[in-house]
Amino acid sequence: MSETTQPIQGSRREYFQPVMAGALAAVVGYASTFTLVLAALTAAGASPQQAGSGLMSVCIALGILNIVVSARMRVPVSFAWTTPGMAFLLTVGEPVGGFPAVAGAFLVTAALILLTGLIKPLARLMAAIPAPIANAMLAGMLLTLCLAPITAVAQMPMLALPILLAWIIGLRFARRYAVPIAVLVTGILLATTTHLPPGALDGSWPALVPVMPAFTLDAMVRIALPLFIVTMASQNLPGLAVMQANGFVLAPAPLFIVTGLASAATAFFGGQTSNLAAITAAICAGPEAHPDKDKRWPAPIAAGVVYLLLALAASLAAAFIAASPPLLIQAVAGLALLSSLSAALAGALVHEETRLPAIFTFVITASGITMMGVGAPFWGLVGGIGMLILLRFGVKPLAGTRGT
Repeated sequence: MSETTQPIQGSRREYFQPVMAGALAAVVGYASTFTLVLAALTAAGASPQQAGSGLMSVCIALGILNIVVSARMRVPVSFAWTTPGMAFLLTVGEPVGGFPAVAGAFLVTAALILLTGLIKPLARLMAAIPAPIANAMLAGMLLTLCLAPITAVAQMPMLALPILLAWIIGLRFARRYAVPIAVLVTGILLATTTHLPPGALDGSWPALVPVMPAFTLDAMVRIALPLFIVTMASQNLPGLAVMQANGFVLAPAPLFIVTGLASAATAFFGGQTSNLAAITAAICAGPEAHPDKDKRWPAPIAAGVVYLLLALAASLAAAFIAASPPLLIQAVAGLALLSSLSAALAGALVHEETRLPAIFTFVITASGITMMGVGAPFWGLVGGIGMLILLRFGVKPLAGTRGT
């Protein structure tokens, strides 16, 4: 009897650790940035029902991706939504054509990711973007949003201060849970102070709301292309690096294909881009999931199950977010993104020879300028790469000239 039960108990213990790690990764990933997703979709013109539908559709897509891909490959590869992309979308605002144009931009972004997986030179081209420049562009996009907590404290101290203090205390005693703690405090404050309009919860049961994509030049230039670059440079490539750092070398093309297909499907319901996880991938693929790296693959499966369960809360969350002060939601999102800003700045300034081009990229992107209908992130990328090329392959002084 003991000979048969002992291996079973051992196998249960082996699965318990990765399952708990995967569940933690999903809860942390969702709780840290779902407010950012809803705020970004709302700022881009989505109604509360459309924002809830977008969040729900992506949760379903992430659940399926995490479960199917990890179970098939027996590798702890994790998927998430594009947090930097949502931070970027929050700064863009509603484009010409409204939210249908945003859905069209999501669909074009998905097609570009799919093409990157199908056409190898595109994958090599994305990989050729210097990491310091990509990090500087991301930092410039995040800066304004990360200032929101301080602005909120100045404008609504009774609401913002408890959230900021909860986050700081969480950093001191439970660093990994600092953002979820802040989100929990925010939820309590919203539940006790927010007055929903009559009928706001009538459609709170989760539902996918179809959105017919519209294609406008404004949305393509201002949203689709920058979102593609941000997703590839700030999510997919770092996600591959995290996996490699933990001993898993993956072929990127198939992963780009499946995330491109998933992103195309969710675009018809207002959902943003799906991609490889970067930060939460370390939880599923690292030693925290299991000492033996070959036994970590159940972690993303557990994360996928949790994402499917979290999809049921999307509409209710969207109703509360829509009725709450926008600056307060931006403040919570800013706290969630401070670690991303820190990592982006560190990556941008790590090499002295690329430091000045990175700073140039950062200030252009943070300026928020728009020229010829093209947003600041694109011009930051162009300016940084241009300066990097100029400094690295600069013209030689003319013969006969002397320095001053």
